[in-house]
Amino acid sequence: MRYAETGYNLEIDLATGNIERVETDPKMMELHLGGLGTAVKLHWDRVPPETKPFDPGNLLIFSTGLFNGTPAYSANRTIVSFISPQTGLLAYPMMGGFFSSELKYAGYDKIIFRNKSPEWVYIWIHNNKVEIRDATHLVGKGAVETQDLIREELKDPRAEVAAIGLAGENRVFVASIEQSRSSASRGGGGAIMGDKKIKAVAVRGTGGVNLARGPEFMAHLKEVEAYINYRNTNPLPGVMTILSGIGSPQEMKHYDEKWHTESFVWGNARRRRKDFWTKDIEESWKKTQKEAIKRYISCYNCPQQCGALIGHKDTPGYMMKCFSKLTYGMAAYVDDLEFGFEIAQRAFEYGVDSFSTPQILAFAVELYEAGILTDKDFEGCPSDNAGRFFWLLDRMVRREGIGDVLAEGTYWAARKIGKGAEKYDHNTIKKHEQMNIKLGMLDPLYFLMYSTNEKISITQIEGNWPQAAFPNREDREAFVEDWPQIPDEKFKQYFLDWEPRGEKSNPYYPTPQMCAEIVDWMEMLHNIDDALCICAGMASFCLKPPYHIHNYPKLISTATGMDVDEAGLKKIVNRSRNLHRAYNNRLGMSRADEKPPEDHWRRRYPELEEELLTTYYTYKGWNYNGIPTKERLHELDLDYVAQDLEKRGLYQDGKDQKENQDNQD
Repeated sequence: MRYAETGYNLEIDLATGNIERVETDPKMMELHLGGLGTAVKLHWDRVPPETKPFDPGNLLIFSTGLFNGTPAYSANRTIVSFISPQTGLLAYPMMGGFFSSELKYAGYDKIIFRNKSPEWVYIWIHNNKVEIRDATHLVGKGAVETQDLIREELKDPRAEVAAIGLAGENRVFVASIEQSRSSASRGGGGAIMGDKKIKAVAVRGTGGVNLARGPEFMAHLKEVEAYINYRNTNPLPGVMTILSGIGSPQEMKHYDEKWHTESFVWGNARRRRKDFWTKDIEESWKKTQKEAIKRYISCYNCPQQCGALIGHKDTPGYMMKCFSKLTYGMAAYVDDLEFGFEIAQRAFEYGVDSFSTPQILAFAVELYEAGILTDKDFEGCPSDNAGRFFWLLDRMVRREGIGDVLAEGTYWAARKIGKGAEKYDHNTIKKHEQMNIKLGMLDPLYFLMYSTNEKISITQIEGNWPQAAFPNREDREAFVEDWPQIPDEKFKQYFLDWEPRGEKSNPYYPTPQMCAEIVDWMEMLHNIDDALCICAGMASFCLKPPYHIHNYPKLISTATGMDVDEAGLKKIVNRSRNLHRAYNNRLGMSRADEKPPEDHWRRRYPELEEELLTTYYTYKGWNYNGIPTKERLHELDLDYVAQDLEKRGLYQDGKDQKENQDNQD
């Protein structure tokens, strides 16, 4: 009997229509846990680096994690992995909701799509019954509308449906996969799904998931539950609202947006409006939000309510999540929150990433105002800011006129447009739009997390480490007094010594070595979450979370029966992380890609940035170019990876060991 996992993947060849239920090797779980870990291994084994995003051989994998379908709180993420059309690297956006639990209950850990369908189809998975169904009648329908139509067609209102809209059909590089109250947005998974002519995937399961030592697992979970209840009644004092509690950023419950609207930049990530949050704005936004939200909603088995059902005036009802209520308004310079609720509904139907898309549209407006795009490009476009954004969004998802260029994202559009447009592409890293955060001073932790993370998601400044130093020593002492989540006691002293100003402040403190250790901790938690498919809001995203390195091993051991301790768990996630790193190295990623845009900080510290990157690489066991060394791969039982990298010439005749040693010296 398999525990925590079903032990089966569903393999679908879209070209031939062949469907197979394939038993998996139990060793895979022992080596990589599940979720992202085993997905990366499948991509390594089966998708060579010569594969292009829109090649038939680019696998599209929907992965559940080890804890999906178990009683574990907030184990509701589905990982969708593929080579991204935007970055050319392995992307893995994730969605919440109920899809992963239904897939697990249907008897599958993953769905693996290969090749392309000759006609539009949707997939219906109902336990052992799996069908490839005609979807030509759904072409042109919205992503949210498609979900409802399929449920009606199946006569099963409880079926979970992941679907694409027009953006995915037209292979827009920032197309998302929409599903119930969540979406897999970053990196263009919707475009890959559209390229394979999959309009939707529907799943309903009635089975169960076995636990190795159920009573022990539930006992550990009771401790997690107690902490969740404690934190919900005792939010952390002295930190920004979105970090004071737990769960994904509860933007639907928060009315106070002073921090976001004054700290993040508006338009094409250019300008802060530090005096924006007036009393009038606060009252207006609160009224609009209260009227728009019909009820708060949760994902599967989650005690938090991070999303909301929106019913705004004449706008069709939909489910909103996270920061998307602000992204379009801030990018368009529209101060009325009503605009955000209205355009988000259209964007969700189209199926586009709510982080990248507003930046692409703002980029187009800035090019027009600079004279690089002309009246001919904007022929028929309204002159008001809100009207411009609706018009540009429509053109982009349909690939009409200038929208055909914008559909490939800021980086690629800038190079196609030319005429100096490249300098307006100032908010991408690894060819991908990031959150509109620009800082006056280099933050060394943020620099490493932003530059080196494989998530290529919202900027990975989020983690268990506070985002800023506490001004008062007394507050710092109170914070570290109750901090069981830290992996090592030394982090307490690092935090106590961190000052907002002076010698022990940004950019030189924490020191490069401290930064490497802290970022490695943050990264480790993200990778554990993504293997278990736990919402990061309960672990790697927030301060002092319910799940952490000290209780994860107990839960994993009692769920699977394999008895892993902290050291063993760290080795597993390091193995998966280094395999992922090596895979992207094979795809061409190197040190040169891990540099934020030139204007990301008002003042740059080139030598310090180089020292930070080199120190971090050395700490990780990577060479100067950011490639895992043979020695590091050997420690992680990844000799086959080292052999492949050497065969491809990525080690340059052994220079990796010499360079790494030189940097240590």
